[in-house]
Amino acid sequence: MQMDSGNDEAGLKSVIKDEQLNVHSNGAAFPVLEKQPFIIGVAGGTASGKTTVCNMIIGQLHDQRVVLVHQDSFYHSLSNDVLEKVHEYNFDHPAAFDTELLLSCLGKLKQGQAVSIPNYDYKTHKYVDPPRKVNPSDVIILEGILVLHDPRVCNLMNMKIFVDTDSDVRLARRIQRDTVERGRNIQNVLDQYAKFVKPSFEEFILPSKKHADIIIPRGGDNDVAIDLIVQHIHTKLGQHNLCKIYPNIFVIQTTFQIRGMHTLVRDVKTTKHDFVFYADRLIRLVVEHGLGHLPFTEKQITTPTGTVYSGVTFCKRLCGVSVIRSGESMENALRACCKGIKIGKILIHGEGNNGKQVSSYSSLASIMYSPCLSEKCYFHQNALHSSFCSITSILTL
Repeated sequence: MQMDSGNDEAGLKSVIKDEQLNVHSNGAAFPVLEKQPFIIGVAGGTASGKTTVCNMIIGQLHDQRVVLVHQDSFYHSLSNDVLEKVHEYNFDHPAAFDTELLLSCLGKLKQGQAVSIPNYDYKTHKYVDPPRKVNPSDVIILEGILVLHDPRVCNLMNMKIFVDTDSDVRLARRIQRDTVERGRNIQNVLDQYAKFVKPSFEEFILPSKKHADIIIPRGGDNDVAIDLIVQHIHTKLGQHNLCKIYPNIFVIQTTFQIRGMHTLVRDVKTTKHDFVFYADRLIRLVVEHGLGHLPFTEKQITTPTGTVYSGVTFCKRLCGVSVIRSGESMENALRACCKGIKIGKILIHGEGNNGKQVSSYSSLASIMYSPCLSEKCYFHQNALHSSFCSITSILTL
C-alpha cells in the first residue's frame, strides 16, 4: 500500500460514523464529504443532435437520478423594444444567455439544493410561468450550443462532450425544427442562419470544441460512443469520494459480509471476544486487498504432476512498519498473510500545540536493508501518523 503524502495535510485522522466521513487535521474539522453530482456538458452546433445524445445517455442511466438542463432556458427575456427588431437579434452569441443565472443554478445543484429554472418561450422570447423546478440528482446534463464557451461553466463539469455533425445535416434539421416546432417561415430561418448562426458557429461554438473531453461524430447515430460514455459515467458514479480526493487510496467494494462485520464491531452489545475476532477479520481483508496492489513478476513453476504453471511472485522482499499505538492491531493479520515478514516499529506524537509531528522512537534497523513493500513506497513522517485502524474503516466501508 503506497503512502506518498508530500502535499497531504499533516496528521490526517479519519473518523467514520453512520457511513459519513469527517476528516480532522491538527484538531480542525473539515466538512462531511457529501456525494456530489456528476455534471456533463454537451455542446455542438445548432441541430447537431445534442438533445438526442442526452436522451440516449439518460435512457441507459435508468438506475440513476438524472436531470437534463437546457442552456436555451437561460436566454435573456427580450424587452418590447428588442422584440420589434427581433430579426436583428443574434441568439447564437454568448451575450444572448444569462450565464450568471446559469452558474448560480448549477452551483446550487452541485451543493444538493433544488433550483427554479426559467421557462423560456421560443415564440414570445420571454420567460413564462411557472418556472421549472429541478431537484438535486446523481447526474446533471447541461446541453446547449455554448456550454463549453465560458471557462467558469466548464470548470463545474466532470465530463465535456462535443457533438460533431455535418453542417448541411444541421441546416436541414434546423429548418424542419424551427418551422414545425417554433412557428417560423423558411425564409426567416435561412436568413437567420446565414447572418447569425453560421458566423457564430465559426467564431464561438467551433473553437469551444478544443475543450471537449469526448467528440462524438454523427451525434445520436454513434451508438458505440454513447455506450462508452455511459460505461465511464457508471465507473465514476461508483467511485468513492475519498478516491477522488486522494488518488493513492483504494477502497474495498462493500459486501453484506463486510457490512455485517462492521455492524458487530460497532454494536455496543458485542462482547470483547467477538469484537477482537471480527476486527481481526476486517484487518486481514484490508491486508489481503493491499497486497494485491503490490508489484508482481511472472514466474513459471513445475507442478507435482509435471505440468508447467505460469504464475506470479512478489517483485521484492516485503517488510512492514508498524506505528505504535495505532498500527500494532494490524501486525497479526500482516504476519498471517506474509510468512516471515519483518516488522519495524515507529512512534509518532505531537509536539506542543503547533501540531508538529515528531518521531520519538524507531526500531527499523533490522529491516532498513530490505526493500520496503515496493520501489515506489515512501514513508513520510506525517503519513505515518495516520491511524492504521482508521484506514481499516475507510477501506472496508
